[in-house]
Amino acid sequence: MEVEDKVRIDKWLWAVRIFKSRTLSNNAVKSGKVKVGEKSVKPSFMLTVDQTLYVRKNGFDLTFLVKDIIKKRVSATLAAPCYEDLTPDSEKNKYKDWYIGKASAEMRGKGEGRPTKRERREIDDYKDENYFEFDFDEDEL
Repeated sequence: MEVEDKVRIDKWLWAVRIFKSRTLSNNAVKSGKVKVGEKSVKPSFMLTVDQTLYVRKNGFDLTFLVKDIIKKRVSATLAAPCYEDLTPDSEKNKYKDWYIGKASAEMRGKGEGRPTKRERREIDDYKDENYFEFDFDEDEL
């Protein structure tokens, strides 16, 4: 692992595996999705140790503290000590909350294909019977 004083911000983001490619990293910095402190920067900005980065990626606001400067892309295990993830837990849980809403209600075994008309009717009947079968007292609300 090659340690340096300064490195281009787009290159560092790619080297520590925050972005999959240097082009994606460069485009994110150009479009203002990467900030150092509160300031938007250019891809040629020279990054140093102890700077805080704010990265907007796929709708998530990530925060990183630069601990080491590297120029070459390394494995994830070697890249992890180069930054500290300061992203709040609420932001980290945003993906879980989003994914739960996207998950399908039923799971079918691999290779079973679509349900037949008969199976679909059985599923619908089961849902109609059991989906709203819970006891609650309106006075407690």
